[in-house]
Amino acid sequence: MSFAVELSPTAEADLERLFDFLLDRADTREDLDHAQAVIDAVRATAQHRLAITPFSFRKAAQNPAQRELIIPFGATGYVALYEIVSASKVVVLAVRHQREEDYY
Repeated sequence: MSFAVELSPTAEADLERLFDFLLDRADTREDLDHAQAVIDAVRATAQHRLAITPFSFRKAAQNPAQRELIIPFGATGYVALYEIVSASKVVVLAVRHQREEDYY
């Protein structure tokens, strides 16, 4: 069984915020490429992993349908908060860097 994976408007805004943060810190062409690679990796990993095994990842709240996907990237990574909304659909609710305190 495969799940459809969607990013909520909030998750899309989070990716834009993370991309802008990385662009602000970019000094070289490689840094710019790195910023795009981060966003691409977050999107691809969420699409791939959540479409196949959304129940495999850690619970994020009292609601067992809300979970977190850890997305390693380099020395750190990102965390995607998602909810399994039906037997065939997963919605990514928010994305943050692992070093951020919580979702915004």
